[in-house]
Amino acid sequence: MPDRRQPDSPTDDNPFAAPPEGRPDQPWQPRTGGDGGNGDGDGPGDSGGQRGPARWDPTDPIQRRARYALLAGMWGFFFGIFGIPSVGLLLGALALYWGISALRGKPAAATGEPGAPTGLDALGPAARPQRTAAVSGLVTASLAILLAMSSYALQLAYKDFYVCRDDALTKSAELQCNTLLPSNFVGEVLKVRQ
Repeated sequence: MPDRRQPDSPTDDNPFAAPPEGRPDQPWQPRTGGDGGNGDGDGPGDSGGQRGPARWDPTDPIQRRARYALLAGMWGFFFGIFGIPSVGLLLGALALYWGISALRGKPAAATGEPGAPTGLDALGPAARPQRTAAVSGLVTASLAILLAMSSYALQLAYKDFYVCRDDALTKSAELQCNTLLPSNFVGEVLKVRQ
C-alpha cells in the first residue's frame, strides 16, 4: 500500500505539529482570523489590534439600527408574502424608521466639530457593510409596505366578495360569490374554486 502522506511544506498549518528544528517551543496562543494562524497580530486583516476595518460593534446605535432595519425589512417582506399583512406592515414601518435613522444618525462617540462627518460616514471604512445593511433594509421595508398596502387595497376594493365568501354557509353559496368579481386576472386569482 503506498504512503498517502503529503510532503511537508513550509506553509503547513498544523497546530499540533512539533516546532521546526532549531526553533524553541512557544506557549500556545489562540489564532486570530485571517492572518494565516501565526498569532502575532501582524496579518493583512489586522489593523491596530482589530481584525480588519469592518468590525461590527453591537454597542454602536448606528450599526445596530442598520442590522435591525435589514432583519425587520426581510421578515416584514416574508410576512407580506405569506398573507399576514398587518405584521408585514408593522415590521416594514419599523425597518423604514431604523434604516433612515441608521443612514442619518450620529455615531456613539460623536465629536462636536461642525465639519465632522455624521451618520455612517463617521465610521470610516467600517461603514460599507452597515450602509449595505441599512439600504437593503430600506428596500425590503418598502417591498413589505407595498405588499401590505396592496393586500389592504385589494380587500377594500372587493369587500362585497370577501363578505359574501365569509358569510356563505355552503359550498354552492360560496361559489355564487364569484359573480361579484370582475372578469379579469384579479377575478381569476380570487375566485372560489370548485
